[in-house]
Amino acid sequence: MDDVLSRQMYQENILEHYKKPQNFGHLAKPTHLYHSHNPLCGDDLTIEIAVVDGKVSDVRFSGVGCAISVASASMLTDEIKGKSVEAVMQMTKDDVLELLQIPIGPVRLKCALLSLETVQKAVGGGE
Repeated sequence: MDDVLSRQMYQENILEHYKKPQNFGHLAKPTHLYHSHNPLCGDDLTIEIAVVDGKVSDVRFSGVGCAISVASASMLTDEIKGKSVEAVMQMTKDDVLELLQIPIGPVRLKCALLSLETVQKAVGGGE
C-alpha cells in the first residue's frame, strides 16, 4: 500500500508542476539560451539562463509540452539554480529521473530528458 500511496503522491507532484510550473517565463538578460523540440510528442522548450561567475544565477523556461516535459523543466530549473556550469554539465538522466520520482517508460523518456538536454546545450554552447 505504501508504494501505491507514494507513487500517487509523486504523480500529483508532476501534475502540480505541470499546472503551476516554477521558473516559467523569460529572463530580461539571459547569458545563455537554447531551443529544443521533441517531434515525437510535440514538446517545444526554450531555456534561458543567466550565468554569473560560472554559476547559474537565474533560469527560466518557456514553451509547450506534455505533463512530464513541463514538470521536468520546472523541477530541473529549480535544481540548477546556484549550481556551477560544470555541475550542470555533469548531470545525467538519473538526476532528472530522481527529481521526477515516478517510473518513466521508454516512450516518455525523451519527454523527461528534453529539459536536461536543452539546459546542457544552452550552457555548453549548443554542442
